[in-house]
Amino acid sequence: MYTVRQLIDSELFGLLNEGDDTEREITVPFCCDLLSVAMGRAPAGCAWVTVMGNMNTLAVASLTDAACVIMAEGCLLDDVAASKAKIQGITVLKTELPIFQAALAVHRLLSGEGAVSGAAPCFGKAPYAGETPGASDAPDAGETPDTGERPC
Repeated sequence: MYTVRQLIDSELFGLLNEGDDTEREITVPFCCDLLSVAMGRAPAGCAWVTVMGNMNTLAVASLTDAACVIMAEGCLLDDVAASKAKIQGITVLKTELPIFQAALAVHRLLSGEGAVSGAAPCFGKAPYAGETPGASDAPDAGETPDTGERPC
């Protein structure tokens, strides 16, 4: 049995909101960004990995009885959703990892294999396709600095 508390303590993902039931068992990772599909297919107890950071995501997490939500690819909850996560007591985590890699990391933890090699912790800016890792992130004159947050 692997709990939400153990996932938080693994430091594989950053913590956006600690929910009320951190002793809840995580049954399986689940990847989906289409809320209507997630509503019908997310298994109870799942660690739902998504880039959708709005209030509707939290509503679906609650309706499907997800154990937690993991915001992937540097995406975060919007302000309304962050407030709603606190009110509803939903654990929300974050990572720069792509959705599949984040779900694979959860799967490996659940199966006792440990984290994906080289994947944890991953809170820095992840390059988009075509960007060179380690390339200068310094903005050009007049450009807004990149905060590492990705539009989702």
